[in-house]
Amino acid sequence: MDLETFQWLLTDDGQRLLDRATHVYVDAEGDPVRAASSVRRIEPDADRAAAALTQVQLRARAVAKFGDDAVGMYFTPDALEQSTRARVAAHRAARLAAAQPASVIDLGCGIGGDLIAFARAGLTTAGVDLDPVRVAIAAANLAALGLPGATQVADATSIDLSGFAVAFADPARRSGRGRTFRVEDWTPPWSFVQSLLTRAAVVKVAPGVPHELIPAGVEAEWVSDDGEVKEASLWSGPLATVARRATVIGAGGLATLTEDDDPWQGRERPVRELGRFLYEPDGAVIRAGLVTAVAAGVGGGLIDEHIAWVTSDDSFHTPFARGYRVLEEVPFREKPLRAALRERSIGVLTIKTRGVDVVPETLRKRLALRGENTATLVLTRIKDTGTALLVAPF
Repeated sequence: MDLETFQWLLTDDGQRLLDRATHVYVDAEGDPVRAASSVRRIEPDADRAAAALTQVQLRARAVAKFGDDAVGMYFTPDALEQSTRARVAAHRAARLAAAQPASVIDLGCGIGGDLIAFARAGLTTAGVDLDPVRVAIAAANLAALGLPGATQVADATSIDLSGFAVAFADPARRSGRGRTFRVEDWTPPWSFVQSLLTRAAVVKVAPGVPHELIPAGVEAEWVSDDGEVKEASLWSGPLATVARRATVIGAGGLATLTEDDDPWQGRERPVRELGRFLYEPDGAVIRAGLVTAVAAGVGGGLIDEHIAWVTSDDSFHTPFARGYRVLEEVPFREKPLRAALRERSIGVLTIKTRGVDVVPETLRKRLALRGENTATLVLTRIKDTGTALLVAPF
């Protein structure tokens, strides 16, 4: 979609077409071929018809990230994929607002997902992006939601940042070959990110960012949403309060864990015998290197120094880990394991692996399960020995 077509969508005629395309899409039950044929009968201009129907389809997909806001917003496929989930953006904006900065500039604002969160948090916001279409969409999204904020087409690396209290950046992690994990391929590049981190800034990076890349004095926060690690944020200057943080967002709200919660920092990791309960730390906790903080929280230890399973003799509910009751140990080798599962009439099996070279989907097929019972199987190592445990989540 080019800029001219998008601007037409914002006109009265474009809005009427969007409204009719929405009804057509619903009537077609999401069938893109039927919907496209119907929209083309309404609007003969192919580009306008395609743009309207694409917006309807993207809005439906965007509900998972933006909730009810999505039905009135605008997107491009790539920008929607790259945008931050609303709950994650809201957490970052709330944390930033708590620091009471005078203003924040979004360097690479895309379609405005983070701008929306910043504005809702009461921050004075501005956003720039190299893509004129994304800038126009960001402005339209702010307007659609009744939020203030300025947008401009500009190169983030050439902006004078002196007038802004905080700079936020979400470098594009794609090259001509698709998604990239090389920081040299980011846009803006890693060298620009490093320069930002010498002042008050927040930079969104991939959750797999190597710890050795994080400059001294910069806080790294890993964030998971509904159990899925979504991103890491680097906080610099006065915004950095600790070195590492894991933030977990779920149905029960938000919880955060830092190295200050870990009495084992700088000490030998607490390994102990398998207890009556296992705890599977959230991915954000693992990325942040705070598994031993979870162990301390449940009065337990690790089953192995190098594996992120925590064990305890006590039952705890914690937002930072999923808990399981250990039922019994079963054979680790495939043939006797298959016999043990059949003996227990287990026909549906959830397989969790950590520290062993096993592909759950492949193993499940080879086990040829049958029976009326369901179970959860943990395959891991304890003292360098392959171990299989039947467990029950609680």
